[in-house]
Amino acid sequence: MKTLQIILKSEAEINAKLAVISEMQPDLILVFGALAFFQTQVLAEAVHQLAPNAAIAGCSTAGEIAVDRVYDNTCVISAIKFDKTKAAGTSTQLLGMHDSFDAGVRLAKNLNPKDLSAVIVFGVGVNINGSGLVTGLQSELPKHVSISGGLAADAGAFKQTWTVGPAGSTDDHVVAVGLYGDAIHLSYGSFAGWMPFGPARKVTKSVENVLFELDGERALDIYKRYLGDYAKDLPVAALLFPFEMLGKDQEKSGIFRTILGVNEKEGSLTLAGDIDANGYLKLMHSSTEKLIAGAETAAIHAKDTLTGNLVGEPLAILISCVGRKLVMGDRVDEEVEAVAEILGKNVSVTGFYSNGEIAGDKFLGECHLHNQTMTITYMMET
Repeated sequence: MKTLQIILKSEAEINAKLAVISEMQPDLILVFGALAFFQTQVLAEAVHQLAPNAAIAGCSTAGEIAVDRVYDNTCVISAIKFDKTKAAGTSTQLLGMHDSFDAGVRLAKNLNPKDLSAVIVFGVGVNINGSGLVTGLQSELPKHVSISGGLAADAGAFKQTWTVGPAGSTDDHVVAVGLYGDAIHLSYGSFAGWMPFGPARKVTKSVENVLFELDGERALDIYKRYLGDYAKDLPVAALLFPFEMLGKDQEKSGIFRTILGVNEKEGSLTLAGDIDANGYLKLMHSSTEKLIAGAETAAIHAKDTLTGNLVGEPLAILISCVGRKLVMGDRVDEEVEAVAEILGKNVSVTGFYSNGEIAGDKFLGECHLHNQTMTITYMMET
């Protein structure tokens, strides 16, 4: 397994910098970039022409990750050549938030289940129920197949995001790559680093990912009360104050939910994923130091759980939340630096800041949609 990484600063660099891809003829190409690289078909068509047999997947971001730092307004392209593993890409049009579960089902059905080991998925980051997408995938995929990935971003605007895949660059598709064979090994790490802010409150009215009431009171009213002066900047300010989902006995889940939108008339909050209708929610806040420590925990877990006699060049896909980037500000590089140091210099690092992260977590093990976490997919062949 070998990895080649290219960083583009503009479309004008595409022809000159990407030519080397045709020599490598990779099996998988991951593309994470700023909006401008996806708003035309120039990049998508160039990559496909240079590597017509490669599975191509990626999305727009709120910041690109490469090596040990964070970039803005660039495009990070990682080309992977496997020794024994096969990769196959697919996509499906997302017809709206209500179609999220069915889109996951369609993606799973498009992938041949024979020898399938893992799936990496990227969805648009607006007008989607990320947990519904994951549940749809899980309903059709073999139980042993792991899932990871994330939701596209648009630098925190939450207006229009993009994915790239078999259909080219689109603002309404979900894309996935299946990895085949027993030579590929993946491990995962996911951790947040947020602290509680106020008491746990009972969910008393919700429908899927829309929260109407907490403790019998309009959810938006409670949320605004806790935010104080920050409330005037909703919904963007919500990235600084996510919810942690708690079970019916208020046990921790390790799953966080970002608020994507508010409805003043209904007094409701639209979250990035489904809510436990019988559970509790607790408001959270954080600091740069706590978030970096959480990222380090995710890296340790991903590295320590990778097993086998590993050879070649490992690849780590880091997907962190745009809300974490807003909290850390100019210190956001420190999160990626901390992870890269733990993983080691021999590991190629790519990734992006997202509107949602998809991976297993250290608390429950199984795959979930996460918000406000650092998730790591650590990939290696034997």
